[in-house]
Amino acid sequence: MTHNKNIDSYRLTIILWLVATLLGAVPYFVTGAVPGITDAVFESVSGFTTTGSSVVADPAALPAWLRLWRAATQWVGGLGLVLFAVAMIPRLRNASSQLYAAEFSGTQQRKLHPHMARNVSRMWMVYTLLTLGLTAALASCGNDMLDSLCLALSTVSTGGFLTTASGMASYNQATLDVITVFMFASGINLALIYNFLTLHWRRLRRSDEFIVYAVVFALAVAVCSVAFGLNGTPWSQSIRYSLFHIASTMSTCGFYTEAPARWPFVASVITFLLILSGAMAGSTGGGIKLRRLMTINLYLRNYFTRMLHPAAVLSIKIDRKVVEPDYVNKIFGFVFLYILFIIGGAFVLTITGSSVAEAFCLAAANISNLGPSPIINSLGANFEYALLPDAAKWTLAVLMLAGRLEIFALLAIVSPSYWRRQ
Repeated sequence: MTHNKNIDSYRLTIILWLVATLLGAVPYFVTGAVPGITDAVFESVSGFTTTGSSVVADPAALPAWLRLWRAATQWVGGLGLVLFAVAMIPRLRNASSQLYAAEFSGTQQRKLHPHMARNVSRMWMVYTLLTLGLTAALASCGNDMLDSLCLALSTVSTGGFLTTASGMASYNQATLDVITVFMFASGINLALIYNFLTLHWRRLRRSDEFIVYAVVFALAVAVCSVAFGLNGTPWSQSIRYSLFHIASTMSTCGFYTEAPARWPFVASVITFLLILSGAMAGSTGGGIKLRRLMTINLYLRNYFTRMLHPAAVLSIKIDRKVVEPDYVNKIFGFVFLYILFIIGGAFVLTITGSSVAEAFCLAAANISNLGPSPIINSLGANFEYALLPDAAKWTLAVLMLAGRLEIFALLAIVSPSYWRRQ
C-alpha cells in the first residue's frame, strides 16, 4: 500500500509540474511576448522552477499584467507546486505526507507542525509574510508598487526574474541593500525563519546548517571583497558588490547588478562553488544544499578516523541528531546523479555550439536553479539565453526541472521499472 502511495505521489507531482509549466507558457505564446513555443515553455519552466533564466530581452516592455504573471509563477514555484496544490485543494490534504515527500525527495525537511496540512499552512504563512514585508520595504525605498511587488515575488522565491533589461543597476542603493538582506534570508530554512519570527532565537544558534551558511557567506564576502579591492575596485564598492553578489549566488536568486570592471579569477571560482552548494535545506533556494555537503563531510571525517582507529564507533550527527545510514546513502546517490546531470547537460550544450566552459557553467547554474548570475567573466551579465538554439533551451529546461524536483521524482517517472509496476 505504501509503495502504491509513493508511486501515485510521484505521478501526481510530475503531472502537476508538467501541466502547470505548459499552461504557464500560454500567456507568453498567445501575446507574442516571446517568439515560438520553445521560448514560451522555457520562460514558464524557468519561472516555476525559480531559475530565472529568461529569453525576454526587455522585461519592462511587457504589459503590467504579464510582468506580474511572470513574477507570480516564481512565487508559486518557490515552495513547490505540490505544496501550493495541497494548500489550495482540501482533497489533497489526506495525501499531503506522500506529496510532501515526493516534492522534497532528496532532503530531510524540518517540520513546523506534526500535522502535515498545518505544517504546509505555516510554511505558506511565513512565505507570505516575507513577501509582504519585502514589498513594503521596497516601496518605502521609492519604487512603484508593481515593481516592488514583482521584485518581492522574485526575491523571496529566489527566482531572480528581473524587471528591467539592465538588471538591478537601475535601482538605488537602498533598494539593493534591502534586496541583499532578503536574499540572504531566503536562503535560510523556512522553519528557522518561523522560529525567528516567533522569538525562538535559540534554535538558530543550535542549527549547525545555519551556522555553516552564515560562516560560508561571511568568508565568501570577505575573500571576494579583498579580491575586487586588490584588482583596483574602490573598497566600499567591493564590499557592497560582494555582499549583494554572494547573497544572490548562495540563495540561488540570480539577481545581478553592474559588476566591477575587472573580475578576479578567485571570484569566479567562489561563485561556481557556491552555485553548486546552494542554500539551506528547507529554503526556496536550489543547489545541492549545505546539509547534504555537511553530511558528506562528516561521513568522510569518520571514514578517515576509522582508517586510523578501526575499532572506533562513530555516527554522523547534525543538530545533535544522528543521521540515518539510509539517508547518507541517498545523499551520495543524489550528489552523484547531480554531477552526472551537469556533465550530461554540458555535453549536449557543447554539441549545440556552446564552448566547454560556457556549457558547464550553464548546466551547473540551471540545475541549481540560478540562471542569470554572472558565472564567469566571459559570460557576465550580458549573456542572452534567447540566442541559444532550441535544443539547448530544451536541455536547460530539463535541467531546471531535475534540479527543482531534486532529481529522484523525475527519474522515478522515466525509469522503466516504474512503468513495469503499474
